[in-house]
Amino acid sequence: MLLGKFLSHRISFAATSLVLGAFAFLSSCSDRKPNPNADISLSYYHSLAFPSNHISDRKVRRQLVRMVANDSDSTLADFYARKYYDERGSLVWVNRKGVIADADTLLDRLSEVERIGFNPSRFRIPQIREDLDRVHSLRFDDAHPAGKVLARLEYNLTKALFRFSAGQRFGYTIPNNLFNRLDLTDPKDVTSQSYRELYALDSPRPGKRFYKDALHEAGQGTLAAFLDSCEPQSPLYAQFVNSLHGNSVRLLGRELLLVNLERSRWRMDDYPWKHKKYVMVNLPTLHLLAKSEDEVLSMRIGCGAVKTKTPLLQGDIFRIDVNPQWIIPRSIVKKSIIHRLSSGYFASKHYFIRDRATGADIPPYEASVDALLNGSQLVIQEGGEGNALGRLIFRFNNGLSIYLHDTSSKGVFSQSDRDVSHGCIRVEKPFQLASFLLGKDNQKTIDKIWYSIHADVSPLGKRNNELTPQQQAVADTLKRKMLIGKADVAPKVPVFIWYYTLFPDVSGVLRTYSDLYGYDSVIYSYLKNYL
Repeated sequence: MLLGKFLSHRISFAATSLVLGAFAFLSSCSDRKPNPNADISLSYYHSLAFPSNHISDRKVRRQLVRMVANDSDSTLADFYARKYYDERGSLVWVNRKGVIADADTLLDRLSEVERIGFNPSRFRIPQIREDLDRVHSLRFDDAHPAGKVLARLEYNLTKALFRFSAGQRFGYTIPNNLFNRLDLTDPKDVTSQSYRELYALDSPRPGKRFYKDALHEAGQGTLAAFLDSCEPQSPLYAQFVNSLHGNSVRLLGRELLLVNLERSRWRMDDYPWKHKKYVMVNLPTLHLLAKSEDEVLSMRIGCGAVKTKTPLLQGDIFRIDVNPQWIIPRSIVKKSIIHRLSSGYFASKHYFIRDRATGADIPPYEASVDALLNGSQLVIQEGGEGNALGRLIFRFNNGLSIYLHDTSSKGVFSQSDRDVSHGCIRVEKPFQLASFLLGKDNQKTIDKIWYSIHADVSPLGKRNNELTPQQQAVADTLKRKMLIGKADVAPKVPVFIWYYTLFPDVSGVLRTYSDLYGYDSVIYSYLKNYL
């Protein structure tokens, strides 16, 4: 007779030869395969009456405790696997019928591991395959008793599931943690625990609920559908995977492919290809691409220097500011301005000082160094010709005060090394970008922007008694009806600031780019957990 309970949360087996009848179930846990034990005689079961074939809940649990205690792997997935069994979670992969069919499903899907460049041993695949074969063929011995094999399967299958599903769904690294612990806000303060936010993309990360759901799906027999839902959504993923095989890996380099493949797994709520119109800046290319259904615009950019990196983020461009004033960051005030509080210097740079609380302008010689350093007094550069931000700013929603803008230093675009800014992105063709964003239906606004960025606006905002004779002459000739201070972008246009050192050009061919900020090595060091 067959035993009613082979294995469950409470396994109970008598230490008799009858227990071995249960192993007949193990070999038939899947309907997809013929039963290899169909012709086995009862005398054969008597020959299996060895202690190594005896199973009990106590033995399985004892082996699980040992495996958890001896497992030193430190990925987030590993932590949750250990935590589950530390808290005596119910057995998932083995039950009274043996090993559930989804164990074979998982093993089959784990074949993807090698194709994406990882070492199968990092997912315990060889051991899982061997132990499943032992169970299916009833090959147990003193070195591999049934209880130990089943415990090993239970733990390794969970660990492999957690590593693989979370890695495919969210990435094998957590970009928020990866990048936002790199640069101290104040590098000179060695005790500081404040870091610059370099990754501000909305990328979800796995948590307790995800791992719970993964085990639930396995227990319900719906693991295949769950794993399908974990597959990366970016079309770049398939392109990178295909390039891992054949001549491409030799030409491009395995490490380069692996780190960019990892980037393509980081899931985001939004992607450029979901939109009919978008702006994308891939920082290593040092170019901006603006694309709509009937227009493609490309231009050079300048981005943050190594010490003031441009963060990765996305948002919606909602407004264009024309002839903006520049509120100079305190870091620049401290470094370059604080020791030059003279009327002559400020006049040459078109700077002025304003009290933040009252809005009153303050002569440079009356300014307070402490107030300038703590931000209660602001140094501002007038808008117009010579302004560091140029004539146009493209505002998009983000919490880091990052924007796209024109520049008065046009020479930067003739340089090959254009990582020169304090974090914002300088664009080579600001007027063309403004025209793209506003579209053909806003030609009157576009015409006003054209006039405003070519006009001398130095008289604006000044009282008549403050104007020089030259400014007075300019003021008399200004076409004030053609001047515009801002233009709303409606509908808003999404902008994506990414970082790929391997990326397809407009024709779809993969191109390599310089690793401006050294991010590739940071990613690769973590991927070594899987190599």
